[in-house]
Amino acid sequence: MFQNSRTSLTVTTAIGSLLLGTTSSAMGQCGTTLKTQQQRAEATHTNTNGTPASMALLSATTAMTGETERPSIVDTAISSGSFTTLVAALQAANLVDALEGDGPFTVFAPTDDAFAALPAGTVEMLLKPENRDKLAAILTYHVVGDRLESTDVTRAGGAVTLNGQRVNFNQHKGSVMVSGATVTTADLDCSNGVIHVIDRVILPTDHTIADVAGKAGTFKTLLAAAKAAGLVDALTGDSPLTVFAPTDEAFAKLPKGTVETLLKPENKHQLAAILKYHIVSGRVYAADAVAAKSPMTLQGSEVMIAIKDGRLTVDGASIIASDLSASNGVVHVIDRVILPVGN
Repeated sequence: MFQNSRTSLTVTTAIGSLLLGTTSSAMGQCGTTLKTQQQRAEATHTNTNGTPASMALLSATTAMTGETERPSIVDTAISSGSFTTLVAALQAANLVDALEGDGPFTVFAPTDDAFAALPAGTVEMLLKPENRDKLAAILTYHVVGDRLESTDVTRAGGAVTLNGQRVNFNQHKGSVMVSGATVTTADLDCSNGVIHVIDRVILPTDHTIADVAGKAGTFKTLLAAAKAAGLVDALTGDSPLTVFAPTDEAFAKLPKGTVETLLKPENKHQLAAILKYHIVSGRVYAADAVAAKSPMTLQGSEVMIAIKDGRLTVDGASIIASDLSASNGVVHVIDRVILPVGN
């Protein structure tokens, strides 16, 4: 299980004097107090007895004032000395300011050893300016926009990250896992959230909705229909979508000849309307689906989401597999084709 290690450090006006002005954060946190890169570099230097300078300063000011305040997530990572690569990556992705915002955040923080376990050259490649967006996508996959203590993680099945994709939680042989990584130390307490240390870098999928459907091998009719309706670009684009995806068996349940008729060029508009009725803008994960109740589809009509006989349904169709993550959304597999009124 978790090794619980809560950190309590002091940040005083001596630290505050190192702070600069404010700027808007990359994740929407405004008024964030910033340090310069030079000051952050100095924070990682050690004093003559080998203690990190930032930690020594914090300890000294604690002794003088008797006050105990928690450092931010970034300051905690710097002071630890085990997250040098993570801090460098946050700087390269312009995410340092965000993680000094009010939060709260939960960071699943890979150690330097975790980054070193990536294939040779991976970190160096990601740190290049031209790969900033890819790096940011990976780093935000390690951050949840809420405070999740170890007890919350062990109870939950997962959480949606700032990347938009979901990380999964489970227990294996007495250890808590986050999308396959082991939590080695939990509950590093920070002023704007909490850090859980993990033993490897977790990676979001880079497969689009169309890629996910293609790899599954059970959505050949859906993909053919999307191509005929001119919707492939939407399923491979950047805008996040939720797709209620009928399987090939679901299409086969339609009256004989229906699919063949819809695939004809003259029926492109009708086919597009049916397919768009299966798509909702944004990511709606299963855990949030019931609360969504009746989201608006791209077709312009609402679908009804409910629980029936213990199973999640959309317009009466059963969701037989949920939360298939894609880089541009999420897929829920359904057992029949749903039709808007008038079709």
